[in-house]
This record gives sequence, structure tokens and C-alpha cells, in this order.
Amino acid sequence: MFGSSKNDSRNKSTGVPATPSTASSNSLVQGTQMEGTLQADNDIRIDGTLKGTLICKGKVIIGPTGFITGDIQCENAVIEGRFEGVLLVGDVLHVKETAEISGDVSTQKLVVQPGSIFNVKCKMGNGTTTSPKRVLLDDEEEEVELDALRQTNPAMS
Repeated sequence: MFGSSKNDSRNKSTGVPATPSTASSNSLVQGTQMEGTLQADNDIRIDGTLKGTLICKGKVIIGPTGFITGDIQCENAVIEGRFEGVLLVGDVLHVKETAEISGDVSTQKLVVQPGSIFNVKCKMGNGTTTSPKRVLLDDEEEEVELDALRQTNPAMS
């Protein structure tokens, strides 16, 4: 009645059935360096170093040892490490106390914890010029949006 011996594929913490898109995540571990473009359909955690472009349809987490220089486009982001470049977030950006961010940021919602270094040009809310949900589907639009942000901040070129 209360305890079923059946193999239940539900996530024990949320009670939601596990699916490949919610149960899978990617990571770039500490000590790993990558240069180029990285695309992820699921959440990704960066504890190593990435120089280039990261396009993620889920959440991007830059861990305390992580460092990204370049462009990020994602639905949600949690930054604990370092980021320099253009950051396009479709929903919520969490900046933790250990984070160091510089560049251009576009997000719908922003949470910045005390102690973080947040030296950016930031666009928020419905007035933002980007739509990562739309941009994720079309690489040409992504380039246009990133180029537009770079033109408004020549230091990013």
C-alpha cells in the first residue's frame, strides 16, 4: 500500500517522473580546458576553463573554479566562478558571492549576492533586446544578437 517494490522512475526529491532532459546533465571538470563552441541540450556545469561560445537550452552553472571567456546563451544561469564576455539569459541569472563577472548581460530576472564582483552593462526585463529561446533555434540570429551587443560595447570586440 505505502511501499511499492516496483521500480519507480520518479525523481525522489520532486516526485516528477525522470526524463532524459531532466535527468541528464553535462560537465567540464576542473583542470579541463576547451576552446571553441559548445552546444548543450541539457544543463551544463563548468568547473574548468572555456574560451569561446556556450549555447545551452537549459541551465548553465559556472562552479567556483570555472572560468568562461566569450559568449553564453542559456535559459538560466548560476555563476559562482568567473565570466568575461556577453551573457544572454532567457529567465533567471543568479550571481553567487564568489562570482566575478564583467561584460554585457541580458536577463529577465537577476539575483546578485553580496560579495560578488558584478561589473557589467546589464539589460533586464521585457525591454531586453534578446530572446534566447528564439535565438537557440537559429544560429544566424544568435550572431546578430551577439554582434549587436558588441557594437553597443566596443570593449567586447
